[in-house]
Amino acid sequence: MLDKFKSLSNAGRGAIAKAQVTARKAAANARQQPEDQYLVALDVGTEYVKALIGKIPKDNGEAIEIIGVGREHQDLTDMQAGAIADIASVVDNCDKALSQAEAQAGVSVRTGIIGIAGELVKGTTTTVRVTRKDPSKPLDLGEMERIIRLVQDKAGAKARQQLAVELGGKEVSVRLVNSALVNIEIDSYPVTNPIGFQGKDVVVQLYTAFAPMIHIGALEKTAQELDLDLLAVAAEPFAVARSVIGDNPNASFSAILMDVGGGTTDIAVINDGGVQGTKMFGIGGRAYTKSVERDLGVDFSQAEDLKLGLSEETLSPTKEKQVEKALHKTLDVWTSGVELALGEFNKLDHLPHRIFLCGGGSSLEMLMDQLQSSEWYRELPFARKPVVQRIKPSQVVGITDKTGDVNDHTFITAMGLLRVGMDTLNYGGGAANTIREKLDRMLRT
Repeated sequence: MLDKFKSLSNAGRGAIAKAQVTARKAAANARQQPEDQYLVALDVGTEYVKALIGKIPKDNGEAIEIIGVGREHQDLTDMQAGAIADIASVVDNCDKALSQAEAQAGVSVRTGIIGIAGELVKGTTTTVRVTRKDPSKPLDLGEMERIIRLVQDKAGAKARQQLAVELGGKEVSVRLVNSALVNIEIDSYPVTNPIGFQGKDVVVQLYTAFAPMIHIGALEKTAQELDLDLLAVAAEPFAVARSVIGDNPNASFSAILMDVGGGTTDIAVINDGGVQGTKMFGIGGRAYTKSVERDLGVDFSQAEDLKLGLSEETLSPTKEKQVEKALHKTLDVWTSGVELALGEFNKLDHLPHRIFLCGGGSSLEMLMDQLQSSEWYRELPFARKPVVQRIKPSQVVGITDKTGDVNDHTFITAMGLLRVGMDTLNYGGGAANTIREKLDRMLRT
């Protein structure tokens, strides 16, 4: 009987959500400016859904303008370790966030990009060496496409194998969600554009991110219920990386990016402008809240208030010590997770010494203090002590906020999704004028 009630409840919520979507579209359509083009980025987080509406520049040299912002809290049972657990409820939350953003922007948005996170999203850099039969023949686009497909196939097989190990031998269907060139060498000579070069050995380094089909399917269903044309599903750490790298192919930016969300911590390592890989583990802001809930014997909402009160310095000295003691237990485990994740980047001579944080979980001052003042990094290949700071919206390349509401590090992932969406629009249609654009289009199809 209880299962039947839950089923009816979910069906009812789904019908209500659909009606809300229809009403939202009808109201916003009246204000639509058909000559303009818009994109919505949905950051479906464990704690909050965030929606950013970007106005697409008619000239590629201009920045995306954020003209609408929405934010809606998620229930405890809506998400599990960064993945959707209750589609109907998440659709409802997304619709509320979208409604806020569309009301502010005064437009209805049809095209969207959604982020994906969680421990089962695998992002890594794969290197493949190809020995050419005719070294004197100049490389052409067709041959490069075959080499890139070979790298992607190898990376996909590796991701499936890794997931099978983690899931006790169970085979999982996966799909490529992001791909980006890291480095190309011909006979040990690094090149940015391989077309036209001669040589025997071609070495391609390619970043790829794969996600289980069950998670991607949940996001696709969410977009369908919201009446959105889904432009892309993007690995969130890759999106954060895109937010700070920008479009300069000669950029030498190196850093470690950490997105500390409600359910997971997502890490991306960038070296000389290329994404070396991404790692995720299932400890985020809610784990800290649960440690306070457990140790102080309060409910979850009270524990959240106590955690926030610590950062805001509103607790009594006695209560402050109790909360700090509870948080330290999870903080030590989280720090060990960061060490393990960064320890897997063993192909780099040195890890970048700059660490940039974003996400609501990084608002915890104890977490920042731990990274800045402890010696957690000693066993890792850092050339010097890491410098730690939160990413500011002003540091995101190619995006300007016209609302004044995108004002802290908690919106960085959504801003990164806008960047990935813009990349996809630029390379997904129309004529590719340069070889680099043609290579980028290959990676996005």
